[in-house]
Amino acid sequence: MKNYLISLILFFSITSMKGQNKIETILNQNKWPSKENISIDISDLNGNKTYIPITIIKGKQKGPTFTIIAGIHGFEYPPIIATQQLLQEINEERLKGSLIIVPIANIAAFYGRSMYLNPLDKVNLNRAFPGNKEGTVTQKIAHFITQNIIPNTDVLLDIHGGDANEDLLPFVCYYNNEKKSKQTNMAKKLSEVSGFKHIVSYPYTLEDDKPALFTFKQAVQDGKIALSIESGKLGNVQKDAVSMIINGVYNMLNEMKMYENPKSNDGEHVRINGQSYLRASKKGIFYSTYKAGESVKQNEIIGYIKDEFGQLLAQIKATNTGIILYKIGTPPVNIGDTIMCIGYHK
Repeated sequence: MKNYLISLILFFSITSMKGQNKIETILNQNKWPSKENISIDISDLNGNKTYIPITIIKGKQKGPTFTIIAGIHGFEYPPIIATQQLLQEINEERLKGSLIIVPIANIAAFYGRSMYLNPLDKVNLNRAFPGNKEGTVTQKIAHFITQNIIPNTDVLLDIHGGDANEDLLPFVCYYNNEKKSKQTNMAKKLSEVSGFKHIVSYPYTLEDDKPALFTFKQAVQDGKIALSIESGKLGNVQKDAVSMIINGVYNMLNEMKMYENPKSNDGEHVRINGQSYLRASKKGIFYSTYKAGESVKQNEIIGYIKDEFGQLLAQIKATNTGIILYKIGTPPVNIGDTIMCIGYHK
């Protein structure tokens, strides 16, 4: 039995190496332009099986490698639909450099219509980085991305949206990593040219030996230029949310001199560098007339939690004066659930 398990572990390790060699082979081969679709099989010792679809587009000229990842959460549809459109639109003849595109990173969650978690192992992929090559299937997806995709990219864009229960204000975000100022400044610049009005900068205090947990935070930890888009809400496909993502990608590629197709980029930015998270203290039914994007004042009552009989359990007060970045958009809440995130400028 012991030898059998060792053989399985070796097999899965070799499979990962093959995936890595395939990506590197495509990027390094002297074939410009080219477009190739590959599928990386992922399995674990619990019998779970999935795959990662990856498209590698190489332009007519050599240049940087820009990676786009969508579908880390399979119920966040606008990023997935936007990426599908980009796959059809981008002309490799006009591209300088390479694109690595993961159109749906969490296939099982997408087809299973599962919020946050991969239904195969009940693990949140956006809390699994850097992953584990001998772990469950989600941990292996994170490990593959960490070991095989991030090292081969110059810029990583992780695209998210509001999950099935989230009302969300569209924004672009990056980590303010002062230890890697060059990468941070470029992430900031790409955020500014993206066309998104709201720009959120997160503090970066992660030590090098601590797990990053989040997808694009892993890329930041590994010294890459990385940022994220949030667009879409409530598990639906909104046309404007899809368009904002597509325009943002084109604006970033244009800024990097990789693809000349700039989109409109009008208006002043709203900069947010502080975030306050409101979490449920009671299990119950959540009520609020506020929506993502609305302004709130500190100590203002912005919601309630009631029990099944309609009796008041808790009032929700704003901890800061600012703007609602996202909030629970459906009634049920459990203790510890994030009800709202209020963004503000320090």
